[in-house]
Amino acid sequence: MDNKWEMLESSNEDREKIWTKNRTFAGDVWYRFHRKPTAIAGFIIILFLLFFAIAGPMFTKYSYSTQNLEVVNIPPYMKVFETPDNSGYLYITQALKVLQVDKDGKLGVQLKKVREESDRSMTIYDCNGTEIGLYYGQKPYVIANPETKTIYPTAKIWNKSYVLGTDNLGRDILTRLMYGTRVSLMVAFVAAAVNMVIGILFGGISGYAGGMVDTVMMRIVDIISTIPLTLYVILIMVLLGQGIQSIIIALGTVYWVDMARVVRGQVLSLKEQEFVLAAKTIGSSTKTILFEHLIPNAMGSILVTVTMLIPSAIFMEAFLSYLGIGLKPPLASLGTMCNDATENLRSCPHQLFIPALVICIIMFAFNFVGDGLRDALDPKLKK
Repeated sequence: MDNKWEMLESSNEDREKIWTKNRTFAGDVWYRFHRKPTAIAGFIIILFLLFFAIAGPMFTKYSYSTQNLEVVNIPPYMKVFETPDNSGYLYITQALKVLQVDKDGKLGVQLKKVREESDRSMTIYDCNGTEIGLYYGQKPYVIANPETKTIYPTAKIWNKSYVLGTDNLGRDILTRLMYGTRVSLMVAFVAAAVNMVIGILFGGISGYAGGMVDTVMMRIVDIISTIPLTLYVILIMVLLGQGIQSIIIALGTVYWVDMARVVRGQVLSLKEQEFVLAAKTIGSSTKTILFEHLIPNAMGSILVTVTMLIPSAIFMEAFLSYLGIGLKPPLASLGTMCNDATENLRSCPHQLFIPALVICIIMFAFNFVGDGLRDALDPKLKK
């Protein structure tokens, strides 16, 4: 290996010799981006969520809309009772039915009801030829021997049939989480793309034209900004009706104002630079100067703003769906899953916790990536 500390010769060709690796602009951005652990962590999380949302449903045997009322509100971690012959387990559902569960934690069929003994607050079921009693006189409900009233031993096992449990209609929460993440990310990406296009055009034209055009266009932005964005989106959703298209239109007509301000500020600071004056001198058109010189130089701030818009759009979609004016059932999104979970919040808090946790993870991931891009694209922070 060459000695980097060797004395340079006095010839003119060696006086500018620099021991460093040349990088392109993209390579330099990636070099600074990947040195920030939080940015890399956010980037990996986003890739995982995309794989989870797009490819995940291929590996599950359930549908996001298929209902099974025999397995309503089954948790991922179950308290079960041993069978009389110790061949498996028994689980008591919220509807006071008894499900068979094998040793591996996979759910079986419901036991056949033999008779009702209301005087003893007990329902008798047939378990492989042996009668067992479900005592519902007081909570917690137990399974016992009808004759001796001896409670069968209990255990805690993981639900292998439904890894994250089922909802209030017996639908697989994991499958709905995959589709819900897909819908939420799709809405956010499309809305961010629409906002990016509108914001770049509006802010770029306003900043480059200046004068009265800039004043009028910015007053339009100010008027839109004075309206509470949440109320504005809700009103648009009520007028257009429920659906993915309505959510995208609602978000696309509101969230572009921040992008427009960012682009306008960047164009105002760049349009007096020497390279713009040189382009005007050689006779470049306004379109060429704006879209081939100014916008590419402002792309760093634009990308950072987009990464901040995506989690905001996801949260707004989830909020609309939580209010019940988002997607139509049985379509799943993270917001609709949170809305469905409120009906059984006391008995099944995990149904709300799981989609809410995914929303938080998505927002943190995009914020980490946006923070990393801001540092990587800022020449003032270059070391």
